[in-house]
Amino acid sequence: MAKTKTQFVCQECGAKSVKWQGKCNACNQWNTYVEEVMDSGKSEERGRKLSKPSETILPLSINEIEVDEGFRLKSGINEFDRVLGGGIVPGETVMIGGDPGIGKSTLLLQVVDKLSRLQKDGQGKCLYVTGEESAQQIKLRAERLGARSNNLYIFPETDVFAILEQIEKTRPILTVIDSIQTLFLADISSAPGSVSQVRESAARLTYLAKREKLPMFFIGHVTKEGNIAGPMTLEHMVDAVLYFEGDIQRHYRLLRAVKNRFGSTQEIGIFEMREDGLSEVADASKAFLDDHFVHSSGSVITASLEGSRPLLLEVQSLVSPTNFGMPQRRASGIDPNRLALILAILEKRLGMAISSQDVFLNIAGGIKVVEPSIDLSVAVAVASSFREVPVGADTLVLGELGLSGEVRAVSQIGPRLAEAARLGFKQAVIPHGNLKAVSLLPDAPLEILGVKTLSEAIGILVPR
Repeated sequence: MAKTKTQFVCQECGAKSVKWQGKCNACNQWNTYVEEVMDSGKSEERGRKLSKPSETILPLSINEIEVDEGFRLKSGINEFDRVLGGGIVPGETVMIGGDPGIGKSTLLLQVVDKLSRLQKDGQGKCLYVTGEESAQQIKLRAERLGARSNNLYIFPETDVFAILEQIEKTRPILTVIDSIQTLFLADISSAPGSVSQVRESAARLTYLAKREKLPMFFIGHVTKEGNIAGPMTLEHMVDAVLYFEGDIQRHYRLLRAVKNRFGSTQEIGIFEMREDGLSEVADASKAFLDDHFVHSSGSVITASLEGSRPLLLEVQSLVSPTNFGMPQRRASGIDPNRLALILAILEKRLGMAISSQDVFLNIAGGIKVVEPSIDLSVAVAVASSFREVPVGADTLVLGELGLSGEVRAVSQIGPRLAEAARLGFKQAVIPHGNLKAVSLLPDAPLEILGVKTLSEAIGILVPR
């Protein structure tokens, strides 16, 4: 009797080892190695049959290939289409991840329902493959969401071969796999969710999607660090990787692309979780400023550019004397290292004694901002809380800070100021380097103040 050969595979990065290791040398994670049976490669007849193209594919000259650049499937959810770059490309494969209970399944169930309703000829079927829930459980959620399209089909299955056969038979205009970690291939002996199973299952489905031009969405579990579980090659295999972000305790959700071969990765989609599902937020800036307390110190309004859309956000800061030897530095919504840098500039260039103060900073609404244009607003919010001097409620503050305390120009100043004017702001403190670009814009009901240094901005907005 032949001896079964095994190997140990890291469940985080897919690295292999002949023996068990406590720490993976490739990704430096602990206790991630799992023993798996090595693939003998003797019997993959059924898999090869399904993977074999129906006709021989020959190389073509690039000038002979016809492409319809304008054809994209519109889901009927504008915020969703915005993140994808304008719609779903035929044959596209998309991975969507997020924390448990954040609304991934809810969002995609609404997408397939709306997409199947939009087909004029009534022939556009959508297939929702569920490996975690039964058909009855999906039906209960669909009733709550109002998803009752006759072209929406639920397929409770985890066998990849059965799923491939059903997709080739049904030829849906969109297939959703919920989730990729529950699928398994019979010719791979490891358990579902293992690196081998996830990688091979995704590869078979991706090959079919490209060959038949049938778009697919994969829902993926996330690790405790917030990354999609499984081998890193999984993210390289798909065309787009989306993350559904937000606090479960709050009603706003953000859909962000970290990879997109057919669109920008700077766009975000904003949704509101309601009893009947996810609803698009039409006026995001107004939504984030609804609870703005205008008379409080430490509160400053800034404008962040997310893709092509400017968002007005509230930067909140709280500075108080520390009761411990080491002052606390806590930031939510921005990089904590960026906050530490801004605090160092305030202390060095303006002489503020913040080293003995606890500093807490928050971007209201749960949104995360990575662009440096909010640096000046963060510094002003900290100074406002430190001096107990509130900033005007109708004042917009934006600019990037340099280490010497200079205020640097930001990009796309026009759309940011236009959004502030639309919401009734009367004054804007901007970098002096942007004044020339502002002079070329149409007249707006905003008083523009250009500043060159941080001390100049603090003197105007937070005087002693």
